[in-house]
Amino acid sequence: MTTRSVRLAGLLGGAVAAGAALAIGYLVAAITGGPWPVDAVGARVINITPGPVKDWAVRELGTSDKTILRISICVVLLVIGGIAGWKAGQGGRGRQRIAVGIAAGLGLVGFAFSVFYRSAASGFADRLLPAVGTLLIAVLAMYLVTRAFESKKLLESPTPREKEQPEGFDRRRFLVTVSALAVAGAAGWSATKVLPVRAGAALRDKFRVPVPADRAPAVPAGVQVDVPGISNFVTPNPKFYRVDTLLEVPRIDPDKWELRIHGMVDKELRLSLADLVDRRLIERDITLTCVSNEVGGPYVGNARWIGVPIADLLAEAGVRGGADAVKSTSVDGLTIGTPLAALTDGRDAILAVAMNGEPLPFEHGFPVRMVVPGLYGYVSATKWLVDFEVTRFQDFSAYWTDRGWAAEAPIKTASRVEVPKGFATLKAGPAVAAGVAWAQRRGVKKVEVRVDEGEWQPAKLAAEANIDTWRQWTFQWNATPGMHRLTVRATDGEGQLQTSDLAAPRPNGSSGLHDVVFTVDA
Repeated sequence: MTTRSVRLAGLLGGAVAAGAALAIGYLVAAITGGPWPVDAVGARVINITPGPVKDWAVRELGTSDKTILRISICVVLLVIGGIAGWKAGQGGRGRQRIAVGIAAGLGLVGFAFSVFYRSAASGFADRLLPAVGTLLIAVLAMYLVTRAFESKKLLESPTPREKEQPEGFDRRRFLVTVSALAVAGAAGWSATKVLPVRAGAALRDKFRVPVPADRAPAVPAGVQVDVPGISNFVTPNPKFYRVDTLLEVPRIDPDKWELRIHGMVDKELRLSLADLVDRRLIERDITLTCVSNEVGGPYVGNARWIGVPIADLLAEAGVRGGADAVKSTSVDGLTIGTPLAALTDGRDAILAVAMNGEPLPFEHGFPVRMVVPGLYGYVSATKWLVDFEVTRFQDFSAYWTDRGWAAEAPIKTASRVEVPKGFATLKAGPAVAAGVAWAQRRGVKKVEVRVDEGEWQPAKLAAEANIDTWRQWTFQWNATPGMHRLTVRATDGEGQLQTSDLAAPRPNGSSGLHDVVFTVDA
């Protein structure tokens, strides 16, 4: 091997050492339930990222934003590990110590972020074990790799023969070490693909969906139109949108979960999951919408929820005069502020324990989350709920309002075209357009469609389940050859027309009319 080849071997060895440490750390995190150091770092990155950058990530990357952030952090660590190995490949004990020191430094950074990682889902020791494991493996792996270069000497002016035969490089030791680390890392990473699934299934299996005392009315016939490409009236759990700040989804043991209801109340409540579901349960069809949803965007879905009315719990605790808000807290410490009036005005605001006939998926808040019709999720839909404080808006600030979003955010009337898709190609002749519209707490009274710059024409509305769910619509027209634009607008149950004024999601939800451009062949 040439001197350059040995240095490249060091680069490879350093990257493999870093990869093995990351994989073993992830395995320890899967076993203990603590945070992977990469996620602890990622959480800090998310918290310090400017709001406009977050908005861009949600808009452009969608639900892939967390995966991309994780991969980016891992790539940076692998590159740094490779550079450390490259230095070790230059020979000399000093450079070897530098390589091991770099590995230790990276591990200590992960450890430091893990110390301050906020999560009530795991104990302090569990939070640190993945970081400790990553640190130890990083140091050990880099040390083992650098031993292959222990007595290597690089001359300033080596002869051709010396270039080809660098002194002291133990090629066999290097290959054995790197191969062993690669196998260990691959095995550890592969194990994580099984362990969380099995552990998660066991946790959810502990909870049986209770039978609600107040069942949802039967869904009327005709809520689902027969047009290929339109959304299902009930969004399947795996397809329901997910927008949150967590890189790793919490897996909470339902037997250990507890909710504290306190603050401006006459009687503080501490409820286990069994205590909660022992109360009156209701079942309702409710459409949720994320404030990050752009006009025509995907962050809206409809589900059948089972939960305890929040108003019942507040009445049991006894709300004191002067309170106007509830600060709810997730297991990771994220806070959300909700107007007290929205929880006590008769709407079906619930602490949900089931979604579409199943225990809540982990991604959607298992074991308990908030569901409040008519409010965007960032002020109402706390997932992995553990704390519920009755208070006043003037006495606290919540996570999203600290980042420039409005304190109160009723959902705006909105509609979107789902058929045809943008830039689709249609055949000339009779055609059908279709989509959905929503105006939770007000319902959808009318939907209109415009082709190009023509007159607004009424669309046919599907049956309405209730005013808290979206409503499907269809529009039949004669498609003529050429390029066309189809625009939709809705009118809510109170007679208010959806605004055409364009507004970005920040600070209280997007507005404007959705349209699609497509081509009709002759």
